[in-house]
Amino acid sequence: MNPTARPAAAPRILLVEDDEVIREATRMALERYGFPVETAGDGLEGLERFHADPPDILLLDVMLPLLDGVGLCRRIREESQLPILMMSARTDPIDVISGLEAGADDYITKPFESAVLVARIRTVLRRTGLALQPAAEAPAVDQRSVREIDGLELDTGAMEVRVAGRQVPLTPTELRLLLEFTAAPGVVLERQTLLERVWDYSWGADSRVVDVHVQRLRAKIGANRIETIRGFGYKLRRAG
Repeated sequence: MNPTARPAAAPRILLVEDDEVIREATRMALERYGFPVETAGDGLEGLERFHADPPDILLLDVMLPLLDGVGLCRRIREESQLPILMMSARTDPIDVISGLEAGADDYITKPFESAVLVARIRTVLRRTGLALQPAAEAPAVDQRSVREIDGLELDTGAMEVRVAGRQVPLTPTELRLLLEFTAAPGVVLERQTLLERVWDYSWGADSRVVDVHVQRLRAKIGANRIETIRGFGYKLRRAG
């Protein structure tokens, strides 16, 4: 990986981290890879900077003063679907799940190598771009512009979701997940398959990311639409 290679369109990052040493080291590392970076030292400052000039992606520490990372993530999710990558020095499942349930797209555990962080950022950005441009990536099994299953409508051209005629806002990651389910209703999709297709992870990753996003998707489109197949994964129920 070439640290001097500038990402296409130079996506802007808002880094919210209270530890000054980690914040500056991370900022310098990201800028070496060509990312413009704005920083904030606490949750309230992060929220102010977000409102003043929304970034392309938010890199957010879990443990923050004034307003913690989970609270900040939740506040931003109330008004924006921009990609959010959580950082945490703690691997406690409660911390991980809390961040994901608040609306984060993914998380990374500190300490991390800068190359690993950049790879995760690029993966999230690539995933978001694909979710917003489905025409080039629509699964071959279903090329219709509108997929309709028992009152659930997914317009793959406009990237809009409606349930019983009511539009439902989804994050790009949730849209990618729903694209996979609606492309093959009734077919069981394993967690590893979803990690590869939705999160672009070809290696073993934390399946809790899948589980929490499925829970979030269920809360938005209807809890009974996605069935858990114990020991395997999930499937979208067929109409009727």
